[in-house]
Amino acid sequence: MLKKINDFLAGLPMTILAGVFLLLDLIPHLAEEFGAASIPINFFPFDPAWITVLISGIPLLYLAVWRIIHNPGISKISSALLITIAMFAAIAIGDLFAAGEVAFIMAIGAILEEMTTNRAKKGLKKLISLAPTQGRRIRGSQEEMIPAEEIKPGDVLRILPGETIPVDGTILSGETSIDQSIMTGESLPVDKTVGDAVFCGTINRFGSIDMTATKVGEDSSLQKLIRMVQDAENKQAPMQRIADRVASWLVPVALLIAVSAYFFSGNIVTAVTVLVVFCPCALVLATPTAIMAAIGQATKHGVIIKSGEALEKMGKVDTIAFDKTGTLTYGRLDVSDILSFDENLDENTLLALAASAEAKSEHPLGKAIVSYAKEKDVCLSESTAFHMTTGKGIYAEASGQKLLCGNEKFLIEHKILIDHTVQAALERLRMQGKASILVADDKHCVGIIALSDVLRPEAKDMVARLSSMHTRTALLTGDNQKTADYFAKQVGISEVRAELLPEEKVQSIQEWQKQNHKVCMIGDGINDAPALKTADVSAAMGNMGSDIAVDAADIALISDDISKIPYLKRLSNATVATIKFSIALSMCINFVAIVLSLLEVLNPTTGALVHNAGSCFVVLIAALLYDRKFD
Repeated sequence: MLKKINDFLAGLPMTILAGVFLLLDLIPHLAEEFGAASIPINFFPFDPAWITVLISGIPLLYLAVWRIIHNPGISKISSALLITIAMFAAIAIGDLFAAGEVAFIMAIGAILEEMTTNRAKKGLKKLISLAPTQGRRIRGSQEEMIPAEEIKPGDVLRILPGETIPVDGTILSGETSIDQSIMTGESLPVDKTVGDAVFCGTINRFGSIDMTATKVGEDSSLQKLIRMVQDAENKQAPMQRIADRVASWLVPVALLIAVSAYFFSGNIVTAVTVLVVFCPCALVLATPTAIMAAIGQATKHGVIIKSGEALEKMGKVDTIAFDKTGTLTYGRLDVSDILSFDENLDENTLLALAASAEAKSEHPLGKAIVSYAKEKDVCLSESTAFHMTTGKGIYAEASGQKLLCGNEKFLIEHKILIDHTVQAALERLRMQGKASILVADDKHCVGIIALSDVLRPEAKDMVARLSSMHTRTALLTGDNQKTADYFAKQVGISEVRAELLPEEKVQSIQEWQKQNHKVCMIGDGINDAPALKTADVSAAMGNMGSDIAVDAADIALISDDISKIPYLKRLSNATVATIKFSIALSMCINFVAIVLSLLEVLNPTTGALVHNAGSCFVVLIAALLYDRKFD
């Protein structure tokens, strides 16, 4: 009940109400200062500052007492404790405006900090929702659907096209293509046959397979992925206020000076004034206001920063790791090469033949070829006698020709010779990380159509700019080594780690962290979520990326513009510099105000006004971040 009351009073509506009553109390004080005390300005039967003290003071007192009870060691002494002492001291001498003012500014600081540190927690729920709930178990000639948690190691399961694999296992019979993007981020389904491993949560795209369960329940790959996200989430510490870092010495010094002032002057008002101006309210505001302005600045540029801690850490990053598919690339297949080995076939004719044959195919490579042909306005012929061999290729008759489109194994099975010219072209395309479809008539291979993921045009310049900022870049991907090497070379990344599962990406990041590197991870897929959580700071592709990756990351690039990464580093550096300058300024203002208080130039009310002016300066300085140019 007490916490509910505290949360209600500390909320934005009640804090605004507290500010209104504090303003109403300020008017008669100003009138008195300017010699108009006889004007009946205060229409309340009580001092309106009492409302401010109650609304903003109770949460302040609650926070100070809670930290004394629960915080360990010296952290029991906090900025909240000092401001609470100043508030009660001002109440004791009857200066309610000063008491309300320090409590109100502390409340504003708490609200601003909460706005900058709120983090979405929906990603983990979405990841858990991907876990399969049932599987088809085979016993003898009987099939039965059972809950996933009842599947035991050694059970034989049948997976039909379009179904999600419920546990980790090994294929016993059948051939298919598996969409493993949830685990590896690979843009292409992976062909699987007898003896190959399959993973929980991945999707069977084509053929029916029978598999034996090897890792079930909490031991499955998907459940490990979920646990890694949970563990990394739990390791994230909330941002600690700078005011609380210095409170361990600030509180004793303030009390010592206040007691000494009373001892030497005999004036309790002087002692209370020292406590009021000593309150670190500007210090409390320095961090959240600068961060709010920087987050607003980033939002204008299509970048969502979820916390001040992430913004601060981004400036300290010296290593940035990128996923490939959907991050450095668009994550979509496109035809990259059309090679004809028949002098009677030009590129357009070869494309027309292949696209006509693949028109009825459901395989992503076939669909990409057909889509590309349509974009080029290539005229397609109606195909007949279409037949697909899962994981190998298709046979069709189009334009009066018998056509085979598939891999080397498929053509060899149909007695089609693969000569040295074709082999050399295939090897060259493999070295470039491209997928190849061989096109053959009923006698020989007539051409190759190669497909590749599409590199983002801004990637190379972005890596170069990071290098100029003395920031190391690396590629962490689930794709095969040759594909990873090819794309890394294209953008200028020298360190490449390929064929990685999610836990291996996490291990790579932890290895760099042990070497005292500050690591930023940039990714877009579900499989990147553990790495995004493990890195010191992370960014996800907000437009094309999965919701889980976006929720797991500290920063979301809404327009998927990775050229914003260098901008983020510069913005972070400027924000940290602004915070340090604001803290220095607030300390100087406090020092001058303390001297004036000791000289009895200031009383608690005028001290509160000077103290408030310092807080306003901090807010104005922070606001300048909003319109500063960083490009």
